[in-house]
Amino acid sequence: MDLKQIHELIKIINKSNIGEISIEDKDGKVTIKQKEEQVVTVAAPAHHQVITTAPAPQPAANPAPAAPAAPAAPAKTDNLITIKSPMIGTFYRRSSPDKPVLADVGTEITPGKVVCIIEAMKLFNEIESEISGTIVKVLVDDASPVEYDQPLFLVEPA
Repeated sequence: MDLKQIHELIKIINKSNIGEISIEDKDGKVTIKQKEEQVVTVAAPAHHQVITTAPAPQPAANPAPAAPAAPAAPAKTDNLITIKSPMIGTFYRRSSPDKPVLADVGTEITPGKVVCIIEAMKLFNEIESEISGTIVKVLVDDASPVEYDQPLFLVEPA
């Protein structure tokens, strides 16, 4: 079972009321459980890895009226585009420790430019930009774990 299939299973579990699902094939066994915190366990013949994801949002029975929040600082975030993580893994800003940062605040990016690396299951995946613009904020610290669809960068489109 590959990483894309596991991501699809996680999406299905998050959208359903299924508490647990286990799938086993020649490559290993995948068990996905949804409780207070959703835990995904991936067991393959060579290794065992546990990935914790954010709990699925639960609809509120009686939502309380939202209190108006005081703006911290006026910022032009209306037109910013978010680059999100396409997978669960570890976020790296450099292709190796001795290389320069791939993308930083002020970096001009174009479609196809590598903006970061995400390590997932011992594979280093180059994450490429799909847009043109300038990075205005890096939202994740280097060598931090990231979740599927987690915002990584804010980009002002060109």
